[in-house]
Amino acid sequence: MTDGHYIDASNIDAVIFDTDGVITRTEVVHGSAWEQLFNEYLEERAEQTGEPFEPFTHADYLAYVDGKPRYDGVASFLHSRGIDLDRGTPDDPPDAETVCGLGNRKNDLFLVRLAEDGVEPYETSVELVQELQRQGVGTALISASRNVTQVLAAAGLSDLFSVIVDGVVAADLGIPGKPHPAVFLEAAARLGAEPNQSAIVEDALSGVEAGEAGGFRQVIGVNRGDHAEALAASGATEVVDDLGEFDVVPIPPTDRSALPSALEDLTQIEQVIDESDTVVFFDYDGVLSPIVSHPDLAVLSSDTRSVLADLAGVVTVAVVSGRDVTDVRGKVDLPGIYYAGSHGFDIIGASGEPVTDERLDQFHQYLGPLDLATATLEEKLAGIDGALVERKKYAIAVHYRMVAEDDLPAIETAVNETAPLVPTLRVATGKKIYEFKPDFDWDKGRALQWLLTELGFSGPNVVPMYFGDDTTDEDAFRVIHKRGIGVVVGRDGAPSLAHYALEDTDEVTMFLRRLVEVHRQ
Repeated sequence: MTDGHYIDASNIDAVIFDTDGVITRTEVVHGSAWEQLFNEYLEERAEQTGEPFEPFTHADYLAYVDGKPRYDGVASFLHSRGIDLDRGTPDDPPDAETVCGLGNRKNDLFLVRLAEDGVEPYETSVELVQELQRQGVGTALISASRNVTQVLAAAGLSDLFSVIVDGVVAADLGIPGKPHPAVFLEAAARLGAEPNQSAIVEDALSGVEAGEAGGFRQVIGVNRGDHAEALAASGATEVVDDLGEFDVVPIPPTDRSALPSALEDLTQIEQVIDESDTVVFFDYDGVLSPIVSHPDLAVLSSDTRSVLADLAGVVTVAVVSGRDVTDVRGKVDLPGIYYAGSHGFDIIGASGEPVTDERLDQFHQYLGPLDLATATLEEKLAGIDGALVERKKYAIAVHYRMVAEDDLPAIETAVNETAPLVPTLRVATGKKIYEFKPDFDWDKGRALQWLLTELGFSGPNVVPMYFGDDTTDEDAFRVIHKRGIGVVVGRDGAPSLAHYALEDTDEVTMFLRRLVEVHRQ
């Protein structure tokens, strides 16, 4: 167990983050907009009534406004000054002297400042979110603001969260704002998580109070100022100055030889998928086709292709392979399923058209380094019998399955000498291969997350299944460990985050046939 502050992925299914002051530095933008709104209003009121002008302060912001829906914040602060205005309606113009009118004026001020100054993310917070996602812990974003989309776009974080419960969602559902826990409970429900197995991260006192009231297992207070004691008094189970102080404790893997058989536990698996929407992902080599001496010899059997076609008729199916996407699609040769090649760097949709996305587009910058590494490796390995340099669009595989034992050190030397020449690539290992891939935070797990979101399978009723056999598949097993079913093929004794095991590709075909029968019942 790690010392200090940590989130244990074995015990926490979901973490829900507030936006302002936790993920983005918008608390400064909000604070200055609130200050301008109230001070202008209080000055006008002082001139009209003769009352002394008492300016709005940061302490007022923390006590009455921070974390609350905009109109509730207006009413709360004004009430603290003995001012009770008509509520008005959300359609009130910004010059109306109503709670909603003042709230709309504040929103206009905020949007002007956001456009002029932009907003910066808290990098350590983003890193924590990404690490939680890598470890298969669900993440969601909440906010009382109706401007979350604009804020995330301004911070370059539009794709960070697949579940967002903001002021627009809360208004549509008619749920109250903080300190009521409803917004956190809604986010947890959308992640399919129970509060007592979830954590929240807040910088506002009202948010911390909501976390305690909602029965959340871990209520993390982020002290962005000088109110650490107040956060603790409001119900935070722990308080930090920055989320960089947190570690994520990963779920420990299990020896593959000790995993239960997916075939023998089929009844239990059937109970899970029978009550859910199922989407099934497969690696190709070693799962749908046996491992062979040369990549071109890995052919899908007619029996496996038939049952895979039947499965695609009842559930969504995707193949996520280290091969080029055109290669794996040609070998599977089935319409209506998704193909992700090069470990998810290259994706073809069920329509047969390439999937375009700005995150995928940025992989093009690695083509030059891959060309250099390919030429270098081919030159260095030219004299070694059995060595094969397989160039894929976004990766290079150095196969040494057929290399003599005495020549293996030369393979390793060639890889180690090539790696420094292409610092934008990273080297990974697999079954009898070295792989050069873009040094980018993207792998089969990331591809799986992306596909689930793009396919609309991010809801709590979805059970993703993933079949893999290699170390590269562990990223995918990790992502779905808390919410899906992982099946590893082979019992070689290596550690795995899969839930079940199958002996070989023949057992995979048998299992899929039973899976089709379940969905046809």
